[in-house]
Amino acid sequence: MPFRPELGPKPRLGYTQSLIERAAEKRNDDAWLQSLASEGRTLTYVIGGELIVLKKNGTDIHDAAFSPAEAMSLGAATETIFLGLHDGAARFGVGIAPEIAEALKVRDDLFVIDLRSIAIKGLVEQDHLPPLAEAKAMLHWHARHRFCANCGAPTRVMQGGWKRECPACKVEHFPRTDPVAIMLAVEGDNCLLGRSGRFASTMWSCLAGFIEPGEAIEDAVRREIHEEAGVTCGRVSYLFSQPWPFPTSLMIGCHAEALTTELKIDREELEDARWFSKDECAAMLMRQHPDGLTTPPPVAIAHHIIRDWVESDRALF
Repeated sequence: MPFRPELGPKPRLGYTQSLIERAAEKRNDDAWLQSLASEGRTLTYVIGGELIVLKKNGTDIHDAAFSPAEAMSLGAATETIFLGLHDGAARFGVGIAPEIAEALKVRDDLFVIDLRSIAIKGLVEQDHLPPLAEAKAMLHWHARHRFCANCGAPTRVMQGGWKRECPACKVEHFPRTDPVAIMLAVEGDNCLLGRSGRFASTMWSCLAGFIEPGEAIEDAVRREIHEEAGVTCGRVSYLFSQPWPFPTSLMIGCHAEALTTELKIDREELEDARWFSKDECAAMLMRQHPDGLTTPPPVAIAHHIIRDWVESDRALF
């Protein structure tokens, strides 16, 4: 199958290619971290629950970051996360109460909206998406881990927001990322796509599921495809990954060799599943399918997994 120039240049995968140097060795230097509030190049992202606060600047692309003083003026910080350095300048994520973020929607100089919409609509420069994802995921973790899972005592924030410590039992708590396998089962020039009841009515996507404890990525790919669609798979190839801050997942993209094609759909997991040809998928990627069917938008890893297969000029397995 030849390369498809009609698809145009490949878009950037959302929330990836971060320009932030995380500078983990600096997280224990409290005096240095505190001094950054008065550093002129320090910038801060402001997040209230699911909402991101942006500054309007008279264009369709808004400013994503605030000075520390500007951020403080928006509301009291619930937590502050040191995200790292960009060209030597510090970047922070600051949490505010969700109700405060909601109330900021009335201000003419601000634009308050969820991160998914920001990414899909291109409301900020793409280089801001990775640190926004980092900040949102970390603040979500803090909001749900204020008490020690070992003894129940309140925990305190350490290491620039990258650890919570229990003063009662001394247990240390670190942020977690949940690995998710997301995969395209392929049989010749056909691939398997499914539909969740949460999707837009026209959208079809890759199958996906959480990787369980003690399970390899390849085993999770085969298990999820068989559980959801009844298809048995053999070889699995890894493609690329994507941090997915809804709330704190790492999407691990794969192709899988389908050994069977008969479908047995788990209707509790999927609304439907079916096989699509490369030509159909190309039309879906370009929003030109005769039935109006679509794939996920370019911000999502599923879009890139499908496109990688469509544009492959050789058999994958």
